[in-house]
Amino acid sequence: MNFEEIEDRDGIRFAWNVFPSTKAEASRMVIPVSCLYTPLKEREDAAPIHYEPVTCRSPCKAILNPYCQIDVRGKVWICPFCLQRNQLPPQYKDISNTNLPAELLPKYTTVEYTLARTSPVPPVFLFVVDTCLDDDNLKALKDALFVSLSLIPNTALVGLITYGHNVQVFELGYAACPKSYVFDGSKEYGLKQIQEMFGLTSLVNAAPQPGRPAMPAQASFNRFIQPFDQCEFMLTSILEQLQHDPWPTETGKRPSRCTGSALNVAISLMESAFPNQGGRITLFTGGAATNGPGAVVGIPLRETMRSHHDMEKDTAPYVKKAIRFYEGLSKRAAAASHSVDIFVGSLDQVGAHEMKSLANYTGGHMVLSDSFNTAIFKQSFHLTFAKDGQGRLAAGFNGTMDVLTTKELKVCGLIGHAVSAERKAANISDTEIGIGSTSAWKFCGITSRSSYAVYFDVANQQSQALQPGSRAVIQFITHYQDSHSRYRLRVTTVARNWAEGRSPEIPASFDQEAAAALMARIATFKSEIDDGPDVLRWLDRTLIRLCQRFAEFRKDDSSSFRLAPNFSIYPQFMFHLRRSQFLQVFNNSPDETAFYRHVFNTEDCNNTLVMIQPTLMSYGFDTPPTPVLLDSVSIKPDVILLLDTFFHILIWHGETIAQWRKAGYQDQPDYENFKLLLEAPQGEAQELLVDRFPVPRYIVCDQGGSQARFLLTKLNPSTTHMSGGQYGVPSDQAVLTEDVSLQVFMEHLIKLTVTGST
Repeated sequence: MNFEEIEDRDGIRFAWNVFPSTKAEASRMVIPVSCLYTPLKEREDAAPIHYEPVTCRSPCKAILNPYCQIDVRGKVWICPFCLQRNQLPPQYKDISNTNLPAELLPKYTTVEYTLARTSPVPPVFLFVVDTCLDDDNLKALKDALFVSLSLIPNTALVGLITYGHNVQVFELGYAACPKSYVFDGSKEYGLKQIQEMFGLTSLVNAAPQPGRPAMPAQASFNRFIQPFDQCEFMLTSILEQLQHDPWPTETGKRPSRCTGSALNVAISLMESAFPNQGGRITLFTGGAATNGPGAVVGIPLRETMRSHHDMEKDTAPYVKKAIRFYEGLSKRAAAASHSVDIFVGSLDQVGAHEMKSLANYTGGHMVLSDSFNTAIFKQSFHLTFAKDGQGRLAAGFNGTMDVLTTKELKVCGLIGHAVSAERKAANISDTEIGIGSTSAWKFCGITSRSSYAVYFDVANQQSQALQPGSRAVIQFITHYQDSHSRYRLRVTTVARNWAEGRSPEIPASFDQEAAAALMARIATFKSEIDDGPDVLRWLDRTLIRLCQRFAEFRKDDSSSFRLAPNFSIYPQFMFHLRRSQFLQVFNNSPDETAFYRHVFNTEDCNNTLVMIQPTLMSYGFDTPPTPVLLDSVSIKPDVILLLDTFFHILIWHGETIAQWRKAGYQDQPDYENFKLLLEAPQGEAQELLVDRFPVPRYIVCDQGGSQARFLLTKLNPSTTHMSGGQYGVPSDQAVLTEDVSLQVFMEHLIKLTVTGST
């Protein structure tokens, strides 16, 4: 079975598919034992199970799986993790070698249990809406919200908060007329103060009296957060009457916008009413926070928004304080199991850099668009309410994931949109990669696309020989709430063989695509805390060490260098990663960098690779559509190129094609083939746009046009203004850059590898 088939079945890709048997051998492998896992990956043959799982005795708590040893006569199973013997429950009395339940069949290494218990509260959706928008932008946002109301499950709970200079919390349970509570946007309220202002402290803090049932806090919040089918009319009428914020904006000044206060009130309301219940807080913002806590810039327009350069020089006065404020809110939202989405509709920066922890800690969405009128915003927002085959939202709430391993493996950490569940276990490694020191993580929001990188450490010492044929077993247990308030349990159990360090099985099991994605996650994680040049040096040293370990070469002889086919593209991925917007901040604002890194840490292996090394298709008269090198030699006047960078889908017309199109040849009956050529990439682009999230920016441009820069920045500059055409092909397009080309990069890599440098 190839790597992609395993991914389709279990949603998992390992960097190494045979593990080195000792800690010392594992350290020589350079790339750690690690995997990309998509817990809720949609599978056609998933085994839905409607009974409770059989678990091993505490403290192990592993779940029955195909790698357990079963004694069908004695009705006993042996756990592969702790080797305890457990009795099978009575409902397994008819079990035999030919009559096994789904969770013991080898083909069902991933199963999903629908548990008997349900959440007492359906999912909660709280919309936080910016009213400091111009009329067109506000109307577009209201229209998008009206459409979303038709997509929300009828049983869901909804609430509405608007903000401008002040914060308004609408009382949806008051049917007579719109009624709201107003908070001063310039003040930072504590949780107790907010509860007092809502008149809730006595209910939240009251101890139940003997003989009287406890009053649920939710009952008192019903005024603000109501079942959608009961408050639809009220909510719709409030949105229809929503006006631009009345607070005046003077000439030369920004609107007074209290984004931080609005989020503080929203998170306080949710954590008071629905702690540890599934919920989403969705923020819509059209500009920078200028008023109250979390402000990212001053009101006068002469104060400019901070750049990466300002932050490096420590001349961005608002940044550190704002980051601390939003991180505090993020931890509270994550502790209460609520995810926070950030939807931006603004040409300028709004402070997504400072607010990124809200989405990153809680598994929320982050989408940047130029305005709420764009297809990028509208389609992306509506995709968050997409349904699966059973009519449920294709998303989970209030999730946790535990990772169990056999004793020879320990867990180093996880990189993805999660927070530590602070679960202490025997299988936690001293080495931390990403969010470490735990064997479980919390995902407040999780979708069928959410992928997480999990890193392991081989704990086995040299002296402790492993039994021949023994395997490492790893179990991922993901517990979450669906949109119908049912609790579900997705269990994936995988096993991989051990091998001696010099065994050819280990290099043969290398998955260079998964390894590139997993190392890129570490690099982006390091980029958040280390200087850019340090991260690039670390990436280069890692690549050189990997080549020294697995390439064939004679010392000091560059011409003898050979990499096996399953290692050969890895250096190319690293070349493109070094130049990517995930590690290079030049030409991107801090908000854009935060957005790109957020999406990068969400996606599965294939989408991650498209982000690192975009795909390029060429359309010409004489040849069918062909994938071509992401290289300046692919630029020719008589072709159309289709570039997919994940964030942009770009159709580029060569000079000759553009001239013919402008002359209108495609409209003449004799040039039917030219018309078909122009339409072919458009059809392909529409297919790519269908299920991509966030929806990519769609660009059509011509050679020499200003938007052609989106293509030129991604190409390998094998022909620059410094060089003539290489490969004997005179190039029509020189790329203006000081960057080295892939050929020069490979020459340096080979030289450093064969001379033994690092």
